[in-house]
Amino acid sequence: MAERRTLFAKIWDSHRIAALNGDVDLIAIDRIFLHERTGAAALNSLAAAHRPIVDPARVFAVMDHIVDTRPGRGDRTLMPGGQGFISETRAAADAAGITLFDVNDPDQGITHVISPELGIVLPGCTLIAPDSHTCTQGAFGALAWGIGSSEAEHAMATGTLRVARPNTMRVTYTGRLARGVTAKDMILTLLAQHGAGGGAGHAVEFAGEAVQALDMEGRMTLCNMATEFAAFTGIIAPDETTFAYLRGRRYAPDPLPDWSDFQTDQGATFDCEIEIDAGAIEPMVSWGTSPGHSIGIGGTVPEQADGKVLSYIGLEPGQRIAGVPIDVAFIGSCTNSRLSDLRRAAAILKGRRKADHVHALVVPGSSAVKRAAEAEGLDHVFAEAGFEWRESGCSLCFYAGGESFRPGSRVVSSTNRNFEGRQGPGIRTHIASPELVAASAVAGRIADPRDFA
Repeated sequence: MAERRTLFAKIWDSHRIAALNGDVDLIAIDRIFLHERTGAAALNSLAAAHRPIVDPARVFAVMDHIVDTRPGRGDRTLMPGGQGFISETRAAADAAGITLFDVNDPDQGITHVISPELGIVLPGCTLIAPDSHTCTQGAFGALAWGIGSSEAEHAMATGTLRVARPNTMRVTYTGRLARGVTAKDMILTLLAQHGAGGGAGHAVEFAGEAVQALDMEGRMTLCNMATEFAAFTGIIAPDETTFAYLRGRRYAPDPLPDWSDFQTDQGATFDCEIEIDAGAIEPMVSWGTSPGHSIGIGGTVPEQADGKVLSYIGLEPGQRIAGVPIDVAFIGSCTNSRLSDLRRAAAILKGRRKADHVHALVVPGSSAVKRAAEAEGLDHVFAEAGFEWRESGCSLCFYAGGESFRPGSRVVSSTNRNFEGRQGPGIRTHIASPELVAASAVAGRIADPRDFA
């Protein structure tokens, strides 16, 4: 009888060049993405060592992390003095002969948004980038994970990486999501129930009826925050939804090959199994300083919550999360800045306006998303609701030493991390879906998006 294997095992084994020490293997790498925050360093180091890139066609670079998202940005950056990162990456990419999506390129955007848009990520491939949210692209049945700058150098020079084989975990969402509940709520529920370290040392496959019902953008949101679960990566088996999304994309083969074997075999075993009732999930929002500090919108801050966490976030044990006043509403990031995210937020905002005291802004995940949203008039909906409409980039997902909010501000954000200082010194971040962000902007306090449907 043939061995029954997981999707992860099939991709790993097909890319294993050699077994090294212990559980470490030498793995072939199909795609490499760089960004301007670390890209120049990796490229320049290779050049200084006189090591050529083994296959420049498989390497891509983009300006996304520290670019300014305000109109007319040019080479302006979020990071003081950061223009050098942009100019050096531009020069190094040109010298290396790799594809660069520059600041004003029509295909510019966040790495994990533009790679799927262009069909660079494909089922069964290995893809790496010096960014922890590279696991987003596992939504396509790819093995995608974040690396360091030195690992990027090694992969560019050799087409391989030494990687310790992780354990496997399957998270199955049974049943269907209720109205107004999203993929963001699915992953925050997993984090709330099993902790921010629950996936440590594992490649996590997301499965079940609720996962299969998601569109590709929802699947990307789910896989995006596998890193907040401390997982090596997140992955979802490709299906006709995947193939329909990739068909006709610039870098996708035409016709598409047969990817039907990229499924976990029936009866294959995982090192760990988790099951979650999707029908019981409600809109979620974080209350503390870890993505695992999350509760349903109808919930209260845990009575046994850490005092240091509560002191920073400015909440009390037993306090209801709904109704907490906010200062800022931010929609953006590689988690929730795609066209479907903007459509859902705009549907709540249409005909409404943000509370007067709330600073609200939306940053599309790519220039293509921005153009598509503008073609549908979504930019006008956001503007009429009092939101700033920005250029694409990572923006205020993280603090780069430049643009931020007033210390002590409470931000409800569609991003992926709510650590102390993540969005600036003293900023109190509550992560949630774009719909909950939009509803909270209108209410001026953390609010249930189902009340605005």
